[in-house]
Amino acid sequence: MGKRVRMPGNGAPSEGLKRVDPEAIDTIVAAHAGHEGALLPVLREVQEVVGYLPEWALKRVALGLGLSLSRVYGVATFYSLFTTKPKGQYVIRVCESAPCHVQGAQEVINALMRELGVGFGETTPDGRFTLEAVSCLGTCGVAPAVMIGDRVYGNLTPETVLTVLEEYS
Repeated sequence: MGKRVRMPGNGAPSEGLKRVDPEAIDTIVAAHAGHEGALLPVLREVQEVVGYLPEWALKRVALGLGLSLSRVYGVATFYSLFTTKPKGQYVIRVCESAPCHVQGAQEVINALMRELGVGFGETTPDGRFTLEAVSCLGTCGVAPAVMIGDRVYGNLTPETVLTVLEEYS
């Protein structure tokens, strides 16, 4: 069973990457209340404000939309665009598709892991980078590729990927 986080009476986290007023979550929920299909836009907005979808925020969303916490959590963990864990300032998504693999993605992955000191699903100790594997970035023509934020870098080698990281230092 996962570690439980102790929450103060107002439902806000006692610690976290960002201090967010719980009423900000309530405002987001209220703006969508009564709209069928409100859950996805609410979760997207909450994640933009908080940086991820912590348990305390999911509880407020469930309560505000009149949904069960299990339904809200199920949606939040089903879609890859949502995360229930804090991530680094920059998320590096590494394509593991067949074209990327054939063109040397494993060497690029090894260089990233070595340079950052983390594996997939981990964040660097300074909170700058989170490394994630993705099945496809849709950039087969420039394989191997990574995406940082909304920017794609292709035709990578272990050397060029280290140059890319320097842009974010």
